[in-house]
Amino acid sequence: MEKLLNNEIEEQIRQVFQEIKDPVVALFFGSKAENCDYCKDTQQMLEELTALSDKIELQVFDLEENAATAEKYHVTMAPGIAMTRKQGDELVDYGVRFAGIPSGHEFTSLVRSFLLVSSGESGLAPATRKFLKTVKKPVNLQVFITPTCPYCPQAVILAHQLAVESPFVDALMVEAMEFPELSNRYGVGGVPHTTINFDAESVVGAAPESMLIAKIQQALN
Repeated sequence: MEKLLNNEIEEQIRQVFQEIKDPVVALFFGSKAENCDYCKDTQQMLEELTALSDKIELQVFDLEENAATAEKYHVTMAPGIAMTRKQGDELVDYGVRFAGIPSGHEFTSLVRSFLLVSSGESGLAPATRKFLKTVKKPVNLQVFITPTCPYCPQAVILAHQLAVESPFVDALMVEAMEFPELSNRYGVGGVPHTTINFDAESVVGAAPESMLIAKIQQALN
């Protein structure tokens, strides 16, 4: 089987992964039942990535056969990824998710998510963190992307930072072309396109932190 990552990229990622603090467990959900064009490649990508650090573990599930686990981690689409932080025997779930293959520019978001989840530190502005402490209702963020979009990782990483900071925030990257029905439902034309609480509000473009927070406040009100 031909590798997806060449030696040069592997070496770069190995260096990046030296920053991993607590162990990370990536939960991959494939599907035999669905016509899942990118399941095989996504699983292979994760296998190659997780081999680059002894602090990363990959667990593989099937969306239908392991329905209870998929439900526990709120994974409804394949290929799906849930990122968790391992503390003792517990897996800490921050709500950091991917639906579809994080390829092209989005590969950056995948690599960054390992570091983000491993540290549990969002790196967000003090004002944002202060606001998130007041949030007591669920906030669902779906960031629609395409692999060729250079601005999309910025939107995905920001959403994932919010999820790490607040137990009420779930953040899902959605590969728009793999899930056309979902993209059409939310009227996704340009990417990145972020929906907040299933289109109570939305943001098109890589919004700065303050703008996304303002939209979340509107959605919650």
